Amino acid sequence: MFARSAPLNQSGPTEFVFRRFTTAPHFQALLFLLFLLLYLMILCGNAAIIWVVCTHSSLRTPMYFFLSSLSFIEINYTTVVVPLMLSNIWGTRRHISLAGCGTQMFFFITLGTVDCFLLAIMAYDRYVAICHPLHYTLIMTQKLCIQVVAFALGLALFLTVQLTSLIFTLPFWEHLREINHFLCDVPPVLRLACADIHVHQAVLYVVSILVLTVPFLLICVSYVFITLAILRIRSAEGRRRAFSTCSSHLTVVLLQYGVCAVVYMRPQSSSSLDEDRLFALVYTFGTPLLNPLIYTLRNKDVKSALKKVISGKGTTRTP
Repeated sequence: MFARSAPLNQSGPTEFVFRRFTTAPHFQALLFLLFLLLYLMILCGNAAIIWVVCTHSSLRTPMYFFLSSLSFIEINYTTVVVPLMLSNIWGTRRHISLAGCGTQMFFFITLGTVDCFLLAIMAYDRYVAICHPLHYTLIMTQKLCIQVVAFALGLALFLTVQLTSLIFTLPFWEHLREINHFLCDVPPVLRLACADIHVHQAVLYVVSILVLTVPFLLICVSYVFITLAILRIRSAEGRRRAFSTCSSHLTVVLLQYGVCAVVYMRPQSSSSLDEDRLFALVYTFGTPLLNPLIYTLRNKDVKSALKKVISGKGTTRTP
């Protein structure tokens, strides 16, 4: 079908270019400064969380281990995208090779998948802490924490290898080299293929269910039990602290899963790549920036540790 409408180049393009947000020079400068500022804030905020958790013995708990792991993922997640994005905004458009596009997609999807899994793991950690407080230290051991994070990374790598390798076995049109996006994400790259992509879309949908729907349902179930347990707490202060801790996590969960579901689980026939670019800005800049802000502004332990660092009182290390 496609071969009749245009000549097919069997080798396909060797490189792609990204579509710019704007061609107006003053808007380019404004966007460059805005995205650079957000990127630096993401790096500083998440690096601060990692440093505080690693240097303060009072934060050596499973919850903060997962939080620091999440911050580490967020730093790498944005670094995969933003530097190249900034270079394309400022100056001439830079080409990205087919291999480079596949590499960016691989790391972007892998880190994004781990991010989603970590949010589900953190929900389980809160479930154990609130619903089974007496058994918390027995269940959430350091060994288990490391194992679940390693499992999340391994599963993410397995799913991403399957999806990325499947996509880049497709032939691409030689004359359609512009990716209508600021990164090599799955939906815009699939649109450049000159073959039937129904199987690839079905695989993307299945992966999206495993990465988004299943963890989100587990989070919902965890929070049903958490809410019931909180309502049984007699102390008003105890209920307030429990709800405060959980609401921070839920804010990030709803934003991350909601936006990603719109982009990856919406039928392609009803999707707009311009809308997808805007949604992608949310999970590229929004959630990585919100994580340190939400978890520090609403967490007394982290705020206290940060104040000690800022005031120069030093850090507390366990021997």
